[in-house]
Amino acid sequence: MNNKFITFEGVEGCGKSTQIELLADFLQSKNCATVTTREPGGTAISDHIREILLSPEHDNMDPITELLLYGAARRQHVVEFVQPNLAANKIVLCDRYVDSTRAYQGAARKIAPNILNQLLEIPTGGLMPKLTLVFDCPAKLGLERAHKRNLAEKREDRFDNEALEFHCAVQEGFLNLAAKEPERVKVIDASKDMQ
Repeated sequence: MNNKFITFEGVEGCGKSTQIELLADFLQSKNCATVTTREPGGTAISDHIREILLSPEHDNMDPITELLLYGAARRQHVVEFVQPNLAANKIVLCDRYVDSTRAYQGAARKIAPNILNQLLEIPTGGLMPKLTLVFDCPAKLGLERAHKRNLAEKREDRFDNEALEFHCAVQEGFLNLAAKEPERVKVIDASKDMQ
């Protein structure tokens, strides 16, 4: 399978969702077969799990339960959407993937690496992105943007309600991943507003 899998990562409000749309539009204008997707989500089953994971009413969710739900959503997404599109030789642009799990559940929730690694390998079957773009901005700035977006869209997200310290740990987790895997993970300054 030709790996044309690119993932977009970063703290809440970093602008990755906007950037994925811009890149998809550019690639499609160049006649490149491109699809976009997101995690959790991307399939009907995964979208139902997403609702549970992001709902503010589940603020007492156990970290391992959270990790298992992400794994279930990811497995369905990989099997039903990502692998078939890669097999069809399409470029797959994904808003979040395993590196978010490493940053959120690993760095911020402090789940032990042996548990985390096991529960990343099973759902993905070892499928890793060819390239990961981490959109880096200060966690406080990202949260301010996320709260502004949520207010405009009249929605709530359980992760946006986490303390600033949690989001700082997530940001540090992404930067540590980039330092460990510089060939795959590239950091982009996302601190400035769109021009």
